[in-house]
Amino acid sequence: MASTAAGTQPSGTPVESRFGTLIVPSTRATGLRRLLGRSGVRKDRAPIPLAIFAWIVALIVFFPIFQFVITGFKTEQEAVAIPPRLLPWPGYEETQVLPETINIEGSDAAAVAEDVDAGLDFRFAPTLEQYRTVFSLNFGSFFLNSLMTTLISTAVVLILGIPAAYALSILAGKRSSNTLFFLISTRFLPTAGVLVPLLLIYRQLELLNTIPGLIILYIAMNLPIAIWVMRSFFEEIPRDIIDAARLDGASLLREIFQIALPVVRPGIVATAFICMIFAWNEFFLAAFLAAVGSSTVPIFMLQYVTGEGLFWAKLSAAVTIGVLPIVLLGWIAQGQLVRGLSLGAVK
Repeated sequence: MASTAAGTQPSGTPVESRFGTLIVPSTRATGLRRLLGRSGVRKDRAPIPLAIFAWIVALIVFFPIFQFVITGFKTEQEAVAIPPRLLPWPGYEETQVLPETINIEGSDAAAVAEDVDAGLDFRFAPTLEQYRTVFSLNFGSFFLNSLMTTLISTAVVLILGIPAAYALSILAGKRSSNTLFFLISTRFLPTAGVLVPLLLIYRQLELLNTIPGLIILYIAMNLPIAIWVMRSFFEEIPRDIIDAARLDGASLLREIFQIALPVVRPGIVATAFICMIFAWNEFFLAAFLAAVGSSTVPIFMLQYVTGEGLFWAKLSAAVTIGVLPIVLLGWIAQGQLVRGLSLGAVK
């Protein structure tokens, strides 16, 4: 790149890029810097209207998340206040309250404006009262139940699903399509349709209100999805790589663990993340089959939905804590997730 014949010094202007230092003629250096930018990587800018539209859509999508997060730091009265209090303001104390009706007759304009301004105050003093209440109600045991069932069920799904997906893609036979259809057909029936048979079976096997019972359910629920998703990733592996490994005398286990799995590692991460989301957020089966003794985080949130109404502040605090592990996991593994979910999208 920057090297020339021995004993001669390259002429031109050095330009830093991701490929190293490029020596280009001085007349072209300015144009190349403008093309690559300071980071040495070419940047394509979106049109300004499209960027504005993307920001608007992002804010609309993010607003409900922002709303329930800040609601967890409010009191129950502030959580249902109209207009909504959206600005956390430490040390803020509300000194004026807008009356239900404003009598304009006999009042000067300044007094009316002052009342209206007081009613349109969007500030509130954040408090940790709701979080303290949530943790005082034995939230930790619900959280540990969710964590245990999610991690164990996801691990078993990957252990069973990866070999099955490999066999149905790389080692596919004549009946593989029938097997795949049978697997996905188990998801056709609504969950409510299998609730009574599951209840009877679990009662006979003494699996009601137990962690193993939930783990078995989550494995059965996620295994067909994991096999279908992993099969699509395995099918993107070039067959020349597999054939070369077989010609070199690689065994089946080496073919899977040393050849195939490193190639589809982002897909494995994406599949595990999908299974964890489904298991962590599952509510219907857990509410009927594990409502006592082994309840999970979604069941914990149910106590704030009562006949007296919704306790929005406490519910928001519980929701914030409940979604935090999945959000952090997705943030940490976002690089692998993007590569895994887009694997095979570009030929």
